[in-house]
Amino acid sequence: MSEDRTHVQEFFGARAADWDRKFPGDGPAFTTAVTQFGLRPGDRVLDAGCGTGRAMTALRTAVGPGGTVLGVDLTPQMLAAARRAGRDADGALLLADVARLPLRDEALDAVFAAGLIAHLPDPGANLRELARVVRPGGGLALFHPIGRAALAARHGRELTPEDMRAEHNLGPLLSGSGWDLTSYADDDDRFLVLAVRRP
Repeated sequence: MSEDRTHVQEFFGARAADWDRKFPGDGPAFTTAVTQFGLRPGDRVLDAGCGTGRAMTALRTAVGPGGTVLGVDLTPQMLAAARRAGRDADGALLLADVARLPLRDEALDAVFAAGLIAHLPDPGANLRELARVVRPGGGLALFHPIGRAALAARHGRELTPEDMRAEHNLGPLLSGSGWDLTSYADDDDRFLVLAVRRP
């Protein structure tokens, strides 16, 4: 296990039990983001780095009973919190690393990733792994319930031009990883980037 994996597991594991209580107002933002993602009934969607599964119910609603929802997270405590919240009723929860997904090539129609990209140890390679499991023309949503500036203020830091999530950095990163950026929104109340898997 790499130090990166260990750090992520320790950080989120220590916070899992109180995660939903710490951010009680995020639910509507998740629902709106999933709606704007444009999933269709019957789609197969991965919630990558699903945490406590806050997107799972909205994803299930979007893909309907004939669709597939799979939540993957690296931290056992986060998945346990998702189960305690009953979110495993909306899809399967799997302990796995998004850097090495136990899924076949082109198995999915879409990936929804909330708050994930800042925690990827090798963003280019990790985004390529997400592209590997999505069919050509499938979608990727990178989401956070608050924008970059608000998130930076929450953590007591300032935004810099080097911020990976800035459009001028993220666009080329996605392009080099098999994705075409189609939409970029960075507002106070949300960060939502949509991309399409290149053929």
